Amino acid sequence: METTGSMTRINKINRRDFVKAGICCACSMALGIGCGKQSESGATTPTPPPESLLKYAVRSPWYQTADGKNVQCTLCPKQCTIAAGETSPCRVRINQNGSLYTFAYGNPSLVLEDAIERNPFMHVLPGSRVFSIATPGCNLSCKFCEVWDMALVPPEEVRTYDMPVDEVVSRARESGLQSIGYAFGEPVVFYEYMMDVAKAAHDAGLLNVMQTAGYFAKEPLQKLLPLMNAANIDLKSFDPEFYREIVGGELSVVLDTIQRIHDNGIHLEITNILIPSLNDDTDLIHRMSRWIVSELGPDIPLHFVRFYPLYRLSNLPQTPVSTLDRARKTALDAGLKYVYVSRVTGHEGENTFCPECGQKIINRLGFVIDENHIRDGRCGFCEASIPGIWA
Repeated sequence: METTGSMTRINKINRRDFVKAGICCACSMALGIGCGKQSESGATTPTPPPESLLKYAVRSPWYQTADGKNVQCTLCPKQCTIAAGETSPCRVRINQNGSLYTFAYGNPSLVLEDAIERNPFMHVLPGSRVFSIATPGCNLSCKFCEVWDMALVPPEEVRTYDMPVDEVVSRARESGLQSIGYAFGEPVVFYEYMMDVAKAAHDAGLLNVMQTAGYFAKEPLQKLLPLMNAANIDLKSFDPEFYREIVGGELSVVLDTIQRIHDNGIHLEITNILIPSLNDDTDLIHRMSRWIVSELGPDIPLHFVRFYPLYRLSNLPQTPVSTLDRARKTALDAGLKYVYVSRVTGHEGENTFCPECGQKIINRLGFVIDENHIRDGRCGFCEASIPGIWA
């Protein structure tokens, strides 16, 4: 993305290039500001953000006063207590004189127009394009984070762009797009910005779609859901210990988020990245698949994603295709009807098959669709109903 005067031009890039090159999120602002001191445990002690970042500060309603000076953030389940003048562990909130402010508002570090299948959604307007935004910051600390240079560093190290709420919506409409996505970064941390954009998008007749790790507190999630049309949740593993050690969170919180989204009638898809030796056990995949079937139903699309070595897990190999094949078969055998394989171009698991007649109803090559036999939400061969948002 390039900026000329007050106008921002969005270059269309693929996610692989974005992750590899850090086009939208790794450009240093060269402010000469310290990044905080690192403790012996490897954790970074937050330091106050520079004045240039504070210009984005917007007061957040999601906090409680812990005492005369400290505040407790109530946006996510971690309920962090933030001392006066300090920033939050998610890096984008600050306690200013006993009030909580966010500086992840109106200043996205990623603005991307791309295939909706990359968000990833396989059952939402196939072949359409979505206008996606994300900001710095994250409330988790995944050791395999693909956008660590946007999500897991101080935001003053990340290049951001002025983009008010109305500009996000107007750009989507000017491009003839049907949806706005909150993806690639973690929407929880730019919740206030997302809420206001989602309201404006809803009023403009656009769909709102969200890709998230699902680490929401219950009240803000419930307030958001009426504005969301679809959500893809990264269910990173079905092992609680994996979540604690590799992700920095609790599995039970994510399962609760998934259940709430489903119960509110939001179109739901689930993504599970398979990391060799850490979360690719067949029994684990079977238990996850059976939980989805029993708690949510067999129609929930499940995406198995190929892991590529990066960040703190760069010593591990990429996921073998055979592992993805085994996981897909395990999930199908467990009763799920729509199971996909991502990041293996040309794999059969990129396609959508009718669970009733077995015909291929959407043929994909990567993110390109050359056949779509869904008609008014039904299989074009046997007229079986196919869950999703098709128009």
